[in-house]
This record gives sequence, structure tokens and C-alpha cells, in this order.
Amino acid sequence: MHSFDEIFEMATKRHGDKGAVEAKLADLTPVSADELVALPDDRWLSMFTKCVFQAGFSWKVIDAKWPAFEEAFWKFDPHRCAMMSDDDLDALLSDNRIVRNAAKIISVRDNAVMLCDLAEEHGSAADFLARWPVADHVGLIDLLKHRGSRLGGTTAQYALRFIGRDGFVLTSSVIAALVREKVIERAVFSRHALTSVQAAFNGWVRESGRPMMQVSRLLALSVEE
Repeated sequence: MHSFDEIFEMATKRHGDKGAVEAKLADLTPVSADELVALPDDRWLSMFTKCVFQAGFSWKVIDAKWPAFEEAFWKFDPHRCAMMSDDDLDALLSDNRIVRNAAKIISVRDNAVMLCDLAEEHGSAADFLARWPVADHVGLIDLLKHRGSRLGGTTAQYALRFIGRDGFVLTSSVIAALVREKVIERAVFSRHALTSVQAAFNGWVRESGRPMMQVSRLLALSVEE
């Protein structure tokens, strides 16, 4: 497995020079745990929902419609969304302000229930999600996959990235780099494979002193586009 510096050098060969690579990493700065804890749980539900609706769809379309989504889903109040009735669902399915995908609309209710349950168990869903150890990012995305709805694949990974929580995103380029580094054999993520991925990221983070999200993007930059 290559060192962080060696991977950085691979990226510079593909993108011009060190400055060009640093520029591509510059926008990736995680938000502090305290700032994430201060986010109301409705902002977490909003981000989870946005990434669910973006999955397999035009991100630009979802971005353009997002103010209307906020209105249609009661500002993503978790308690209100968790109480979504069949009549509410029927109304949303005929609401042309949003993307009318029944399974994704239902996921809003399911993920609201998850956040309400986490809040009841831990006092605040935001506190629980924000303070989960970055060194066990795979544990958090596994929890969201199994306790949430439609948060598998890279959906939860992107939601955590966009809300500012540190972690990696297993894009096709990152996966290609991990295969090259012999961290995994192929793009099949068993529990054992994810443990190996986490260990590799933890090592590169310790070596570089950089946030995991920057390590993740650097891996992507180090492979052929």
C-alpha cells in the first residue's frame, strides 16, 4: 500500500502540480462536532432526504426544487414527518412542486422515525450522529443503512459529507484507488472489506494529519479519469 505522500504524487502527475491538487482539496473542511451538534434534527432529515431524492436523478433538478421540498415536507420537522398519514402521502404524490416518487416520499417518514428514535435514545439525534467516532465511519454508515430508509450505497455517505461531517465517500474512483492499493479486491463490500477500508483510511489520516474527506478525494484524484 502506498503512503499518503506517494498517493499525493500520483495525483499531481494527473492534475498538473501540487497547487492544482491542493485547490481541489481546499473546499473539504469538516465542520466541528460542536457545530454539528447545534444543527437541529430537521436539518439532518433535510439532508438525508435531499440525497435520497438525488440518487439516480438530476442533482440540479433537486437543487432547484429544494425550497419547495422544504415547504411540502413541513420544513422537515422530524415529529411531523414521522406522523405522515396516508392522506399526506396522497397529497404529496399529487404535489407537482416536488419529485413524486412514492418510495422516496415514504423514506422521509421512515428516516424521520429513525431520527426521533435516536433523539429519544440519546437526547439528540444530532449529538449522536455528530459525535460518532470518525475512525469508525463504516459503523455509522452501516447504522444509517439498516436503521434508515434508502440510505445505503453512497447516499448516507454523501449526506454526511454535505452536512459537514468528516468521512469518506466510496465513489467509483475511490474504489478503483482502494483496489489499486490492495485494500480490497473488488467493489464488493463485505464487513471484512469495510473493516479493511476503514483501517486504510485511518492510517492515511494519521500519516497526513488531514481530514478523512480530503484523503477520500485525493484517492479519487490519483486514478485515471
